Amino acid sequence: MRSASTVPCSTSSPDVTASRDVEYLEVGDLLAAARALLRAEPVVRDWGALDSAVHRPRASMFGEEAYPSLDLKAAALMLSVVQNHALVDGNKRLGLVAVVVFYGMNGVVLRAPHVDVYELTMSIADGSTQDVAHVAESLALWHT
Repeated sequence: MRSASTVPCSTSSPDVTASRDVEYLEVGDLLAAARALLRAEPVVRDWGALDSAVHRPRASMFGEEAYPSLDLKAAALMLSVVQNHALVDGNKRLGLVAVVVFYGMNGVVLRAPHVDVYELTMSIADGSTQDVAHVAESLALWHT
């Protein structure tokens, strides 16, 4: 059983982008995660918003990545999933789980105090936190 004080993700090097290709989530991955969270088939309100959320971390312009570090990519993913409201229910939970899975796919373990995770997720949901760099800094404190 997991410790009540941490939210596990899954590697040790946060600078995965410098050493190898980054693995990204797809829409099907988010739907599978939502299905597991909700214990029911998720109701998608906006397919475009869901697709946009999974593609935001890999955005680039003129050959330059918009989010060059793994933490920035994770933050962009979390912000988009939580704020896009693609699902009728479960967007905040899915935003957090998406980050945990994304880090895990890239070999990073996230260990965060539940209170801090809750506060960050709620501040994203209520719009008081919208800065990708701020979210990335918070996430960076929580992985090993």
